[in-house]
Amino acid sequence: MTGPAADTESAAPAAPSLGRKVGSAAKWSLINTVVMRLGNFATGIVLARFFLGPEAWGVYGIAQTVLLVLLSANELGVSLAIVRWEGDPRRFAPTVLTLSAASSCLLYAVLFAVAPAVAGVLGSPEASGVLRVMCLCVVLDGLSQVPAGFLTREFAQGRRMAVDGLNFVLSTAVTLLLAIDGWGAMSFAWGSVVGNVAALIGCCLAAPGTLRFGWDREQARALLRFGLPLAGASMLALGVVNVDTMVVGSALDPLALGFYVLAFNISGWPVRIISEAARRVSFAGFSRLADSPKALAAGFSRALAVVMAGTVPICVLLAALAAPVVELIYGERWLPAARALPWLMALGLVRIGCELAYDCLVAIGRRRSLIGVQGLWLVILIPVLVIGARTGGIVGVAQGHVLVAGSVVVPVFLLALHRGGIRLGTVARACAWPLLGGAVMAAVLLLLERYLGDSVLALLATGAAGTLCYVLCILPGRALLKG
Repeated sequence: MTGPAADTESAAPAAPSLGRKVGSAAKWSLINTVVMRLGNFATGIVLARFFLGPEAWGVYGIAQTVLLVLLSANELGVSLAIVRWEGDPRRFAPTVLTLSAASSCLLYAVLFAVAPAVAGVLGSPEASGVLRVMCLCVVLDGLSQVPAGFLTREFAQGRRMAVDGLNFVLSTAVTLLLAIDGWGAMSFAWGSVVGNVAALIGCCLAAPGTLRFGWDREQARALLRFGLPLAGASMLALGVVNVDTMVVGSALDPLALGFYVLAFNISGWPVRIISEAARRVSFAGFSRLADSPKALAAGFSRALAVVMAGTVPICVLLAALAAPVVELIYGERWLPAARALPWLMALGLVRIGCELAYDCLVAIGRRRSLIGVQGLWLVILIPVLVIGARTGGIVGVAQGHVLVAGSVVVPVFLLALHRGGIRLGTVARACAWPLLGGAVMAAVLLLLERYLGDSVLALLATGAAGTLCYVLCILPGRALLKG
């Protein structure tokens, strides 16, 4: 049989198989992300309490910001073709690797030359050496993109967890040993390099035969046409997330930068745990559904519902109990960071939804829409953050972030999704129960904190009561979450 009927019949048994693959990969990805992030969280507590002060965290924040911006463009977006393109990816993987390695090496060479100037402009001249070491990860990441892409395409998140575990153990060990020895922010840099070397070796072992160089001119042209818009959108997205660190570094003092970096890192916990786990499978999953608007809308709705349901209680907990949580975990000297944390938690919640929408729009080929959205976000954000820093310090910067994200970016993303076939009602239904539960949970947390205080036992009781209220509120939406 040929024609649409045959296509429907052949597609029917494939859907459950895809669902099982995505479900299994999502579970492994979530376990991986939770374990790694909890480990990083514990390491950060030890470093902040005993070995590194706010100034060292500020230097690290500057270096990490520059590294993330470079990583967003280090392979020109071509590695996503390994996940998205149809057919056997081994045909074009050698060309992808050559492009990725060449662009990564070029980026690092430029960074090495301009590192002193970049560090000076960002208000941390002492960050120059840390930049030069930490950004070696750009080259290592460029080499690992192809084998990592094969793992993502095959939903092989179990193997990816083993690779990430090796990275974490070695990078953490080196960072702690150097910090104890008094290396300051440089301990982060060498720890990152060692971890990325381990990740590259692990990816090659987990996806054997994928680290092969080659060149095909026609493939290269097609890859660049596919990847450059994505690289541009990715750079803009990273600019949006990291321009605040640059603004704080240049407009305020190193101490304020250290407090802001810590608060931003705390606000990133739910983003990294939930969103990172989801994004390791979401792009591959949305890509499989891209040809069916109805299936794509249903898949996006359920993915958004699950992501929001897992993220909202963490964001609300950290926002409502910001000061006692920061003091309990990091110590009294880090309390100034807590003033910006509630606003940054609201930003983290917005970021999670936007990142999932980003993956969906990439999967359906709306790359120009992404560039427009991210470009608008960055253009409006920079002056707002500068004004916020001058008038309200790190709190003003955090408030400026939320203002731009809520009033401009969310509506624009919703419009882009609508044009891609995902209507506002679909998004609203996915978010309704988690947001209602979050509002109830926030009220309960603030009320109980006022009456029970902020001792350890009181915080545990307050958090448990708030979480229980949240779970009860989202129970009516459990059918969508199970889907």
